[in-house]
Amino acid sequence: MDSTTRTRPAGTFLLPPADLASLGIRGEQIERLVALIERHIADGRYPGCQIALARHGKLGLFKSFGNAATEPAPRAAADDTLWLLYSNTKVVTAVALWVLAERGLFSFSDRIADHVPAFAKNAKGDITVLQVITHQAGFPNAVVGPDAWADHGRLREVVCDFALEWSPGSRVHYHGQSAHWTLGVLIEALTGRDFRDVIRETVCDRLGLGRELYVGLPESEFGRAADMHEPLPSGAGSRPLADNNSPAWRRSGAPGAAGYGTARAMAALYQMMLNGGELAGTRLVSPRLLQYAVRNHTGDRIDAFMGMPMHRGLGPHLRGTTENVRGLGGFASPRTFGHGGVGTSYCWADPDSGVSFAYITNNRIPDPWHSKRLDQVSNLVHSAIV
Repeated sequence: MDSTTRTRPAGTFLLPPADLASLGIRGEQIERLVALIERHIADGRYPGCQIALARHGKLGLFKSFGNAATEPAPRAAADDTLWLLYSNTKVVTAVALWVLAERGLFSFSDRIADHVPAFAKNAKGDITVLQVITHQAGFPNAVVGPDAWADHGRLREVVCDFALEWSPGSRVHYHGQSAHWTLGVLIEALTGRDFRDVIRETVCDRLGLGRELYVGLPESEFGRAADMHEPLPSGAGSRPLADNNSPAWRRSGAPGAAGYGTARAMAALYQMMLNGGELAGTRLVSPRLLQYAVRNHTGDRIDAFMGMPMHRGLGPHLRGTTENVRGLGGFASPRTFGHGGVGTSYCWADPDSGVSFAYITNNRIPDPWHSKRLDQVSNLVHSAIV
């Protein structure tokens, strides 16, 4: 099956369920993972969480914990809860770009200004798409304000007005949202359509994830969205993070930070990548394109924001062979690739085992605790693989 939009019977998921043992996953390690998350919630680290593990096209684990919201009354997390993905959204946006590149609409070696001429302002004319998507563009701290989230004419103006902070290509430095707002403008220039609609139709709907993965959350789905939280000033417990729970933020579809989805949708998206660009009979991209996209394009250069090499691909980053890397787990195969969401989450895939995993929480906790728990969570999963 290879069509524009996939449908499935109500109450089913496109990855068939399977028990962990049949997938070669050590149950005792997963029990340790579940106990760790339950302890985090009991200790007030985050109100709720959802995890999913898939292997070889089957879903071996999908579990929700705690509360999706805490005010005005607690609301339990459920299988259909949609979690704020933060920067995991970057990978969803990247996949849409992979599709458009394979359709011949652009090349990653193109300059952004080849397709958005006004982007050449402020000495940005030679910045390539590859430099933007691998965090080498030179404007990591540029901001798109709320006035441009819904007005995409204004969005284009703001992005084209970005000013350089350093020479493009001279550094690797994580661009929190600025690079992907630029890529959203690029998608609109290539297609003549709202980037949120393009991402939905080329990725989410086409893979059959239309009710489980969104970049630009419809108001009809707000009731399923988990509220994001932040730690209380005392450090004990959390409170809702108003800015990231607002209707404007949820609708915005900020292409590097405001996606919403379930953990199993993210595990499924990464299963597509592990399967050479195909998922459950639907081919999204070719194996060659995928190999190019999950290649290490920045080597062992230090990401100045992260303080370590991040081995950037065209969307995900890779584990590589450096001493450590953020989020993917120290035990991970060098070819493991994925991405995280600030203070909350990580999703990844391991080509050597065929495992994909998603861990999403709803309290934005700073380092050092955040990175330490990510390493512990991922390593429990890596050590479960046999």
